[in-house]
Amino acid sequence: MENSGGCMCGKTRYKVTGEPVGGVFYCHCNDCKKQTGSPFTVAAGFLAECFSFEDDSHVKTHVTVGDSGTSMDRVFCGNCGSPIYSKTALVAGVFYVKAGTLDDSSWVEPPIEIYTKDKIKCAVIPSDITGFEQLMPLE
Repeated sequence: MENSGGCMCGKTRYKVTGEPVGGVFYCHCNDCKKQTGSPFTVAAGFLAECFSFEDDSHVKTHVTVGDSGTSMDRVFCGNCGSPIYSKTALVAGVFYVKAGTLDDSSWVEPPIEIYTKDKIKCAVIPSDITGFEQLMPLE
């Protein structure tokens, strides 16, 4: 599987290959809501080695600390602000690509949602999705 994607202004483009390895999920954590300005984010985990920017000259990183105490790198286009992916040492070697940045996200169907404790009412998710109050259990 090969995917390409990018930011809103088009200056930050990427390619990612392979199947998702770190899950595909809805995240309702407060940091994801603030980063996206949305009631949740949808992300798909890919091996870091399978991800590459065409030109990373506009890429910036903002670091937050999650409830686990581990840092979360939030990578975005420094020109338009579009979030591209997040990564954490808690799951080393995996980039959680923001599904909205994929050129073709028609295949994305998250089976789970995390941080349901922070979920807001307008975040309507299919009822057959498995939910976790906080970070999903690591395998």
